[in-house]
Amino acid sequence: MTRNQQILAELERLYPNAGPELHFTNPFETLIATMLSAQCTDKQVNKVTEKLFARFQTPAQLAALTPEELEPWIKGCGVYHNKAKNIVNCCRILCERYGGEVPADWEALQTLPGVGRKTANVVYANAFGGDCIAVDTHVFRVSNRLGLANAKNVLKTELQLQEAIPKSDWSKAHHWIIYHGRRVCHARNPKCAACTLRPLCAHPLDASATSQKEEVQLHAD
Repeated sequence: MTRNQQILAELERLYPNAGPELHFTNPFETLIATMLSAQCTDKQVNKVTEKLFARFQTPAQLAALTPEELEPWIKGCGVYHNKAKNIVNCCRILCERYGGEVPADWEALQTLPGVGRKTANVVYANAFGGDCIAVDTHVFRVSNRLGLANAKNVLKTELQLQEAIPKSDWSKAHHWIIYHGRRVCHARNPKCAACTLRPLCAHPLDASATSQKEEVQLHAD
């Protein structure tokens, strides 16, 4: 086995049941929850969407609101002024162009307001079973520390991960890496001494956090 294969095998062993930690039941909920997750924890998003999805079940219902009417429902997620505007506009386009359905097309997803490459990847993978690697703060940090990638920005990291990981494992590896970032390979004070990947890691004991500039870019989607 190559070094990359060993890393992926160990991640799979550690997190065999890794999956989305956002709560959603359909493509519409997947899209809205992912849009709300920018600069917010999944735990907090789940608190907000529990009430939001109980009241609004379709794009048409959100499209009928003004951003100001939606804001109180999503205020707990932060940056809620922009998120409310994007969500309302996004749902209006879903109704006008796609019959009230979330398009199962990666390129079409990226044309929606508030949906960038990372969000499109998450929705395409989790709602439609597409092969994607969404690079969030955890994936960016952990993959570059481990040596699965060696890049200074999100896009290059994604492209390098596509080369390093078999396509059939892209979506699963996305979740494995996120789980490792949340449980072991923290931005500050990573648990390197207890990490079973330490012998394979390209940067063991590297406790440096992602730079502020990179954090801003990573949250932009």
